[in-house]
Amino acid sequence: MADLSGASGPGRLAGKSCVVTGAANGIGRAVAERFAREGASVVATDVDGDGLRRLAERLPQAVTTVVGDVSRDDDARRMIRAAVERHGRLDVLVANAGVIPLMEITEAGADDWDQVMAVDGRGMFLTCKYAVEAMSGTDGGAGGSGTGGAIVCVSSISGEAGQRGQAIYGPAKFVASGLTKHLAVEWADRGIRVNAVAPGTITTERVARLYDEPGGPEYLAAIEKRHPMGRLGIPSEVASAVLFLASDDASFVTGVVLPVDGGYLAQ
Repeated sequence: MADLSGASGPGRLAGKSCVVTGAANGIGRAVAERFAREGASVVATDVDGDGLRRLAERLPQAVTTVVGDVSRDDDARRMIRAAVERHGRLDVLVANAGVIPLMEITEAGADDWDQVMAVDGRGMFLTCKYAVEAMSGTDGGAGGSGTGGAIVCVSSISGEAGQRGQAIYGPAKFVASGLTKHLAVEWADRGIRVNAVAPGTITTERVARLYDEPGGPEYLAAIEKRHPMGRLGIPSEVASAVLFLASDDASFVTGVVLPVDGGYLAQ
């Protein structure tokens, strides 16, 4: 499998000010690392302060960290303002932070629903809201440039089609896909592009742990077979798709939910 994490030349995001939420692990970390290699100045955010510290140690010149919870209004606003205050503007938001419980509806309670919708739904709404305000110059004088930008939301194949065991997570990702399309139409004429990626099953740290859990290897083997390419994805493959949508190479692309799923949704 090819290494998709490298970059050459000045970088496709050279000079860009970017925020990546949920950046301590998995897809978010892969995006933050790729953006840094592509010349971006990255504000990496997460509730996991230790994970952010490790990321910053690897990329000390390119990454600023903000510990916070995207579902909290003040924290979400602080994440966006960190980029504006440090770099004078916000060019790119990657709204990635999320939690992924696997349970059927009979196993879930109202508290489970509320937790997932708070992070995956409300958190995406809040970070997109404050990013749009910064990019459009409607942030009440907080210093946004008002020169447009790009937002990439991280949805899922579960936000495009139904799956077993995802009665809470899946609907939250439908929020991500829906928010993407509505914001794309609402802000296109003001220079803000809004797209999403819909990853299939990706070998993040959480997925990798399933190999050591009861029933996990069997579950993963079945999931692999449902991806026509016959394997799971890796975080850097999703990061490559996010990079394209965030970059000027996608200057006439908005409102797209791009599957990164080994053909899963094509079936």
